[in-house]
Amino acid sequence: MIVTLTANPSVDRTIELAGELRRGEVQRAVSVRSEPGGKGVNVARALTAAGAPAIAVLPAGADDRMLAALRDQTVAYRAVDVPHPVRVNVTVVEPDGTTTKLNEAGMPLTASVLEALVGAVLKEAADARWAVLSGSLPPAVPADFYVELVAALHEQGCAVAVDTSGEPLRAVAAAALQPDLLKPNAEELAELTGYDIARLEADPSFVAEAARALIARGAGAVLATLGRHGAVLVDGSGTAWLGKAEAVVPINTVGAGDATLAGYLLADLAGAGPADRLRQAVAFGAAAVQLAGSAMPRPGDLRPAGVSVVALAPRSVASPRG
Repeated sequence: MIVTLTANPSVDRTIELAGELRRGEVQRAVSVRSEPGGKGVNVARALTAAGAPAIAVLPAGADDRMLAALRDQTVAYRAVDVPHPVRVNVTVVEPDGTTTKLNEAGMPLTASVLEALVGAVLKEAADARWAVLSGSLPPAVPADFYVELVAALHEQGCAVAVDTSGEPLRAVAAAALQPDLLKPNAEELAELTGYDIARLEADPSFVAEAARALIARGAGAVLATLGRHGAVLVDGSGTAWLGKAEAVVPINTVGAGDATLAGYLLADLAGAGPADRLRQAVAFGAAAVQLAGSAMPRPGDLRPAGVSVVALAPRSVASPRG
């Protein structure tokens, strides 16, 4: 079982245009899709589509369209009731795959709702292999919210993966007790370690070195997603691998990182080694960018044979930083 927490869920509305986005002009959409979203929800959707046991924990009212959408996709959930509707995020996609996101901040959560979310996660994770703490936090939620939850989940013997950004990510990375898996992108990895973002995007060996810096702070493993450049996995021993998929023209990149994390966790559930976990992670991410809207890939969408995985040797020269 894998439990996901999405403290700031969203209904993701994707608008596809026939041409490039032109500011200040009226343009007609070619298609419009709405999907239940938020990073943890997306992970649960991908796991469910692959037939893995998963449950999404989130704040949402009983009659919210978010929950109806999850039921339509047969995604198991446990919702903590709130009086306000789930926020709506808008993604505008141009024909070349260029993606523009307009995200609402979300509504603040009361102390009682936060306490109920924590209780729900801990209860569902009692027999779970992984708990995924994913996405942004609503306004006014303490930045160390994930930090305290990582500690509580570890007390129950549950492995924890964290995929967030900004202050919550910095708080997690600075905590004494680290998650079993951190999943930053290149920008987040640069922010956490001080490595130059241009170098990280140009050379995966620098990504591995930066990830090793996080391992040295206590993280169990780091899965760094690099967009079209693939992903780098560094395990607790410092061993690193680079995974890259065959070149594809992306249709929509929304949710690709969430699909990548789901692929990794699925492979872990199956007992795969690090290199094969990375292979499946990259295959899921590559499949996701080929789908319309924020749809999550199904097993038939995957092309694992098109993913190469190679070991990365440690660098022997000084590291350039920002």
